[in-house]
Amino acid sequence: MMAVAAPISPTKPTTTKPIIITQFPLNPKPLILQQCRTIKDLNQIHAHLIKTRFLNHPSVAENFLESAAVIIRHQPIDYAVSVFKNLNEPNSSAYNVMIRGLTLNNCYHEAIVLFKKMLEDLVQPDEFTFSCVLKACARLRCLDEGKQIHGLSVKMGFGCCGFVVNSLINMYGSCGEVRVARQVFDEMSERDVFTWNALFSGYTKSGYWKEAVELFRYMLEVDAKFDEVTLVSVLTACGRVGDLEMGEWIKEYVDANGGKRNVTLVTALVDMYAKCGRVDMARSLFDQMPRRDVVAWSAMISGYNQASRCKEALSLFHDMQKANVEPNEVTMVSVLSSCAELGALATGKWVHFYVKKKKLPLTVTLGTALLVFYAKCGSTENLIEVFEHMPRKNVLSWSVLIQGLASNGQGNKALKYFDLMLSNRIKPNVITFIGVLCACSHAGLVDKGRALFVSMSRDFNIEPRIEHYGCMVDILGRAGLLEDAYEFIQNMPIKPNAVIWRTLLASCKVHKNVTIGERSIKQITNLEPLHSGDYLLLASIYSSVGRLEDAIRVRSEMKQKGIKKTPGCSSIEVNGVIHEFFSEDNAHPESKKIYEETEKMMKKIKSAGYVPNISDARLEAEEYDKETSVFHHSEKLAIAFGLIKTSVGTPIRISKNLRVCTDCHNATKMISKVYHREIIVRDRIRFHHFKNGSCSCNDYW
Repeated sequence: MMAVAAPISPTKPTTTKPIIITQFPLNPKPLILQQCRTIKDLNQIHAHLIKTRFLNHPSVAENFLESAAVIIRHQPIDYAVSVFKNLNEPNSSAYNVMIRGLTLNNCYHEAIVLFKKMLEDLVQPDEFTFSCVLKACARLRCLDEGKQIHGLSVKMGFGCCGFVVNSLINMYGSCGEVRVARQVFDEMSERDVFTWNALFSGYTKSGYWKEAVELFRYMLEVDAKFDEVTLVSVLTACGRVGDLEMGEWIKEYVDANGGKRNVTLVTALVDMYAKCGRVDMARSLFDQMPRRDVVAWSAMISGYNQASRCKEALSLFHDMQKANVEPNEVTMVSVLSSCAELGALATGKWVHFYVKKKKLPLTVTLGTALLVFYAKCGSTENLIEVFEHMPRKNVLSWSVLIQGLASNGQGNKALKYFDLMLSNRIKPNVITFIGVLCACSHAGLVDKGRALFVSMSRDFNIEPRIEHYGCMVDILGRAGLLEDAYEFIQNMPIKPNAVIWRTLLASCKVHKNVTIGERSIKQITNLEPLHSGDYLLLASIYSSVGRLEDAIRVRSEMKQKGIKKTPGCSSIEVNGVIHEFFSEDNAHPESKKIYEETEKMMKKIKSAGYVPNISDARLEAEEYDKETSVFHHSEKLAIAFGLIKTSVGTPIRISKNLRVCTDCHNATKMISKVYHREIIVRDRIRFHHFKNGSCSCNDYW
């Protein structure tokens, strides 16, 4: 188990000598703005200003408010507010300082309210006022107020003032009105780098990545000046649209102009390369960084995760802990995603423990990442627990919960949460309905599934997508209504894809229907070349009805065409370490023990009634070697390793990259009974919870 990273000790505040006022100066501005550094200093000066009645002098009041509201930041803004309220007829400068101070202290609503009071008191705002209050509107995304202030600024003659227009562009961009922001930008006769950056910020905040890259190209064409802030925005956009060419140009520019000293800029390069699929280049840059903050670590971990190099993501997370860098929410989400893909329950649980210990806010993003993690690890108890403790949930959170319960064989419970979702007035979306229809399939609720499919468009104005049609085929096929499923596909308003027909083919395997199975194979062939899974499903259908010659013919055809079965890989996490196994593989350092345990395990379940299904042996295996071949499938090796390494009675959790074969499914049922173990297997299709000789999928997968 990973050691918890030690918290970083806070930096001790520097001590400053208190100012000693022997004689109050006639011009107190230098004293207030340059020497006043603590609250004690502020109180002392405040007392002198009251005593000498200097506080009502406009310039002195402005300086004092600036010190209280802006310069001395580590104190409540309330002090400055109380001073301001006691001023006699404060002028525009005093209002400006207070609006700026409130904005800097994240009191955006109060800043806008104070601006309204300023107008009510007939105090004339200037360009500085408009710039500050527009920033407050941007932070609160108050579009209506922002539009009114825009109109007022134009009316009062500040519509062409540079930093007012920059603030307008920032406000419109932050409020999602990117086209209006661009219109304001285009109408400007002169633009500085802050103007360009304001528009870049609007594009990136609203996800207009392509437009951001095109804007930078235009910037280069007109030979406009840019800075490192510009480059960070553009690199972020390059990563999102996969524009490696522009990213490489920026990299060359950074190298030529000494930009590698900027941690934020190099981190943006790391992120860009990772998102463009050049993960090794990203890692090379990351390793060269002399100083790496949490953002840099998070960018690299996220890059590995997005490239499906999850083991490397977790390894880097271990290195991050050793470096005593505190992870943030972004780090946690990436780590949880990697844990989910690998089925690394122990590591993910440590992350959950860390979140609780550090009292990190369980935001919608972090909470949903935990839901996905527990759902993909087959831990439905933890899945529900996290959901119930989330203070806020959005439609994705509900959808993940419903889908997670459905894929873990708890269809009826998933449907109960769907009803609860509707009663909470959360409108379902396309993802929700995929989970709901999967729940109906797993629970065998054909009529309910049909009703919900109709309800999508009728009650929620959601047009079914190909995934929803696939769910309906699965519902009908699972119930044995293969003719209905075939007819449903024939009448689909959108063209069925190969996945739809493969879903029907899988149903034909379960229900031993050769006729519709052959029709399905024909349709798949018309759409795309058959892959190994299609051949194996058809061969299995033939075998199930005794047509062994046809089964052999299909497997021989597969061999003749050089179509190889994707190697099965099963993984298991033990003590925070992921162990991977391939069929008949000897790469693991404890292979000898594992194979000995496997032989012992197979003999034990054979004596309890297990009969090997040699049709699942590898194609090239000789007849006498077929039984040994199926005994050494990757999930059996992983289970044997789990029996060696885990305590008696504890669950064993396996992840597999392919669909579980019939033999391994039958064997795992028997292992769960003989060894009194719950075994959770996540394969490419769904979860299988094996317990007391039965499986949650009811032998349908």
